Amino acid sequence: MKGRGMAKKEGKMRIRAFPMTMDEKYVENIWNLLKEAIQEIQRKNNSGLSFEELYRNAYTMVLHKHGERLYSGLKEVVTNHLESKVRHDVLQALNNNFLQTLNAAWNDHQTSMVMIRDILMYMDRVYVQQNNCENVYNLGLVIFRDKVVRYGGIGNNLRITLLDMIMKERRGEVINRLAIKNACQMLMMLGIETRNVYEEDFESHFLKQSAEFYKIESQKFLDENSASVYIHKVEARINEEAERATHYLDESTEPRIVEVVEDELIKKHMKTIVEMEGSGVVHMLKNNRMEDLACMYKLFGRVADGHKTIGDCVSRYLREEGKALVTQATDEQSQQTNAVTYIQNLLELKDRFDNFLLQSFSNDKYFKQVISGEFEFFLNLNQRSPEFLSLFIDDKLKKGVKGLSDVEVEQVLDKSMILFRFLQEKDAFEEYYKRHLARRLLNQKSASDDNEKMMISKLKSECGCQFTSKLEGMFKDMTLSNTVNEEFRSHLQNLNLNGVDLSVRVLTTGFWPGQNAPPPINLPRIPSQAFDVFKNFYLAKHSGRILTLQPSAGTADLNALFFGKKKGEGEDDGAAVGTRGGSEGSKAKKHILCVNTYQMVLLLMFNTREKVTYEEMKEETLIPDRELTRALQPLSVGKTSQRILVKTPKTKEIEPSHTFAVNEAFTSAFHRVKIQQASARQGEAEPERNETRKKVDEDRKHEIEACIVRIMKSRKQLNHNQLVTEVVEQLNKRFQPSPLVIKKRIEGLIEREYMKRSDHDRKLYIYLA
Repeated sequence: MKGRGMAKKEGKMRIRAFPMTMDEKYVENIWNLLKEAIQEIQRKNNSGLSFEELYRNAYTMVLHKHGERLYSGLKEVVTNHLESKVRHDVLQALNNNFLQTLNAAWNDHQTSMVMIRDILMYMDRVYVQQNNCENVYNLGLVIFRDKVVRYGGIGNNLRITLLDMIMKERRGEVINRLAIKNACQMLMMLGIETRNVYEEDFESHFLKQSAEFYKIESQKFLDENSASVYIHKVEARINEEAERATHYLDESTEPRIVEVVEDELIKKHMKTIVEMEGSGVVHMLKNNRMEDLACMYKLFGRVADGHKTIGDCVSRYLREEGKALVTQATDEQSQQTNAVTYIQNLLELKDRFDNFLLQSFSNDKYFKQVISGEFEFFLNLNQRSPEFLSLFIDDKLKKGVKGLSDVEVEQVLDKSMILFRFLQEKDAFEEYYKRHLARRLLNQKSASDDNEKMMISKLKSECGCQFTSKLEGMFKDMTLSNTVNEEFRSHLQNLNLNGVDLSVRVLTTGFWPGQNAPPPINLPRIPSQAFDVFKNFYLAKHSGRILTLQPSAGTADLNALFFGKKKGEGEDDGAAVGTRGGSEGSKAKKHILCVNTYQMVLLLMFNTREKVTYEEMKEETLIPDRELTRALQPLSVGKTSQRILVKTPKTKEIEPSHTFAVNEAFTSAFHRVKIQQASARQGEAEPERNETRKKVDEDRKHEIEACIVRIMKSRKQLNHNQLVTEVVEQLNKRFQPSPLVIKKRIEGLIEREYMKRSDHDRKLYIYLA
């Protein structure tokens, strides 16, 4: 009754804690039981043990706050076992089966520690957590590390044994890889979550020793092998070390050891390998060793600045090769360079290096820039490069040039465009291209209009339409001329031009290169009359136009009779039907001579006289000196098979006092004899080149002025340096304007009041609308 009343009164039942006192003796007994069991486990006699009972005992000790006693006891038992038994065994085996003994001891220790951990699981969960100390298994690792692995001679012996075995394998001997693998795994585990033990006790020494080994080996390799063999050996060594690390060292060692090998075998010897005499990069480039170069590229990609080292060497070699081609072309002025060969050589060089770029340098952007940079450098060393490139294209677009298919022509043109992009003086190229195109069109030498138009469209996409508009105008003129010629032919049905067959091209001034006002020359009567007939016909259709004859661009075919070595002579224009020389006409040799307008005028003089001096020619025909000399040279001092005239005295040079007569003994295997003009392939002679240069400079002045005005118009005011920079920026696609020239053009514009200097700052320009 009473108790119930109490419960009611308090309303709650209180459970008292279990009395915590556990006498010392009882604790000691439990500990001895556990200690005995732990020792049995270490002796591998664990079959008779009741793990449940042992667990309960450990549980009881921890529960009654005797965890400390249990933990330190465990520490002591494990330490004793390792010091007295295990360490003793390992030391005994130092010189015999060392790794196997250590590995067996380690495996036993792991097994026993797992069992001990299971018994003391409650201590791990409660005591270890509360006191923040190592758990049972890790405690075993720490003790094993300190008392066995790092004890005196054992640690050193372990390290030396491992390093020796690896060295043996490097020298080609077979070793027990598994033993090393187990030892490395043990060191990793002893680090408990970190790689400190592995790193300090083994890896750092291994890397150091490897560096030493490869330092010596690299010297030996370099002394004994060529660069390509060296590279293959290095590649093999890197793969071997990487494979070693992944197979039986720890995986994390792989990048570290590979870096050591790269450092010792590649990085420290990059220059030596690349510049190796007779086998380095230059040798590979010279002998097209694509695979070797690709292998080097791949290998050097592993180290910093590796590609740059190769790139510098490629750059130097390419610069030398290119310079040799270009300077050779500039030096041999005496035996005039052949433009086609010059460009062909450059294109072959470009092809060769593009091939390396694709096959060896896997189209690496850096190498692409190196190659382009060098080409740009040496192509512009030769001032005649723009002219030569234009001549090269001219050669490919001409009729009768090695039967190239359309596809091949397009490929050649595409390659030419690559060189064109490297040119700094694109405007000079444009000028020459215009001239060469004009020559092709007027002499009907163009192989295909489609190819011509294709080239123009390529130039258009590269330079814009302001340049190509003139070229397109030239084509238009040609089409119109064809129509005009047909109309003229039908107009001639009832007219006779004294046997002259006349074909005229009407060219728009401005579209075509050449003199806008050519010097007037005296044409012989018959061709002159024929030209007048056409003039009247054309002007009747198009009033208000002016037609001027361009003698530098025309050609003529002349019928000629040669009477052998006796007397007489005979030179006829296609117009002259009668021949002179009487009965000997029967033996006369007939030829058709293909000449230019100037030569036609000169040769027709010999229809009325036997000898003519240079002075007389000049007076009667009014042909300027330069043109006259150029016309006479192939006729009188050119190839023997083409000497229509005999010059006295017989010298190479032509002087005012020299006399010319028809070479009656002229013979040729051909009925139609083409008089060779100055070779186009060699480009222009000095005086014409200066003229072209002048014209290009003149055009540049206008372009610079237009550019300055455009900039000032949009900016309204700008200081001198900014203006110069902007002009250079806008124009360097076409040519490199020099700041001096720009300054002169600015002065000119100020004079003509397009702009003025600011009153308070002389360097500031203000645009005047």
